[in-house]
Amino acid sequence: MRAIADDELDVSKSFADEMYYCLGCLACMTACPAGVNYAELFEHSRAEVESKNILQSPKRSLIRKLTINWLFTDQRRLQFLGSLMRLYQQSGIQGLIRGSGILKLLPKRLREMEKMTPTIQPHFSHELVDLVTQSKGEKKYRVALLTGCAQDLIFSDVNLDTAEVLSRNGCEVITPPEQNCCGSLHAHNGEWSLAQEMARKMIDQFPPEAFDAIITNAAGCGSHLKHYEGLLKDDPNYASRAIQWDKKIKDIHEWLAVTGWDAPKIQPTKNQRVTYHEACHLVHGQNISSQPRQIIQSIPGLTLHELQESTWCCGSAGVYNIVQPETADVLLQRKLDHVETTNASILATGNPGCLLQILNGAKERGLSLEIKHPITLLAEAYRNESR
Repeated sequence: MRAIADDELDVSKSFADEMYYCLGCLACMTACPAGVNYAELFEHSRAEVESKNILQSPKRSLIRKLTINWLFTDQRRLQFLGSLMRLYQQSGIQGLIRGSGILKLLPKRLREMEKMTPTIQPHFSHELVDLVTQSKGEKKYRVALLTGCAQDLIFSDVNLDTAEVLSRNGCEVITPPEQNCCGSLHAHNGEWSLAQEMARKMIDQFPPEAFDAIITNAAGCGSHLKHYEGLLKDDPNYASRAIQWDKKIKDIHEWLAVTGWDAPKIQPTKNQRVTYHEACHLVHGQNISSQPRQIIQSIPGLTLHELQESTWCCGSAGVYNIVQPETADVLLQRKLDHVETTNASILATGNPGCLLQILNGAKERGLSLEIKHPITLLAEAYRNESR
């Protein structure tokens, strides 16, 4: 990677394949005693691959243009697609097609991808979360809440939970509608210029000087959001603002661990076993590991049982489970094997990709397992108190 960056080696097909076979889970950064910034090397290497058109084909080019270059550059387009998918699911058409057996006529890979289709939430984030959520009690902080892309469509309820938890703990929460993509998908897939463009839009939409913190609840986004300084260091108009931005970005677990949170007090009638999967970009990308556990352990009625290999990737890794399905499934099955040994009824994890990957895997395996964000568990405990 370094030799190619220094123009000592040419980008080869085998190098390109290796860059896209890598999970990008950043476990190597945790393991490396020298502190090599693999995340930056990884993104630059993929950008180098894309600039040389090593892997290009008409099919690949079309898919990238439709998704990375078009769909994920405008949240309104993504929400429009989400609305169509929601209509398809709620109208009964999806159930009818699945029950008809017609999907058996499709190639195996398309059948597998259809099974992975996420359930779109009844409402998007801007329909659930007010522009301004007032603090309950004394206002201590003014924060912004990022609602994300996939999170907005599939787990908008987690965004509502996050706003309520922040409000309960002394924050006035600003949640603008029609937010921009953070650019992590673009940076991780070699579209460096697009990632820079998305970063500029985020800084314009959320001026860092206007908030005590800018909160994210998605591990993959958070890891990328904290590195705008490196992304925009050569931009004279945004370099200094990017430095300030990086200081203000906080994962929700990280923020609560610093500012404190009210521990719920109502003991439920039923105790439940919980296990915790560490999203790669939370533990390896942001060095956040103990904080989610502390939040879970503060909730009455929940008993945390440690998950073997909790820091190992579940195979989601952005779009890895789509482009490398066989390897992704090996990781998923290994993860589910360990989950089963905990006898937990709830698995908590702080990233939408992990939530969806493990949810689909558990359903396919027939496991009776709830998959929830740690902040959802805290929000539910608060709601139980107010009943």
